[in-house]
Amino acid sequence: QMQLAESGGGLVKPGDSLTLSCVASGRTISSYHMAWFRQTPGKEREFVAGTRPTTTVKYYDDSVKGRFTISRDNAKNTVYLQMDSLKPEDTAVYFCAADRHLILSSIKLAGQYDYWGQGTQVTVSS
Repeated sequence: QMQLAESGGGLVKPGDSLTLSCVASGRTISSYHMAWFRQTPGKEREFVAGTRPTTTVKYYDDSVKGRFTISRDNAKNTVYLQMDSLKPEDTAVYFCAADRHLILSSIKLAGQYDYWGQGTQVTVSS
């Protein structure tokens, strides 16, 4: 079993930056696909960014491309989401997710991930 714990959320103004962290325990993330999703009330969880264990290639939703950066520190068993130029529409609960076995076509599908954190609220408002 893997446990994931997100932190770093908060209330920021449009244009500000924020870094989310996801610390894993129980398993090492080095062999896991890791991703960030977000969810707003009444909507399904949507993919934000992802990173695979065997490549440095990273994946982003078009809505955050160029503003958000996902990174992983295997030594610290931690995944980060650096969020720059935040917009009000980025307001959501952000979740960290992990899975050992994913094919590329499934990396953006929430239902394919086995492990989830409890989420951290990000609110962007003036």
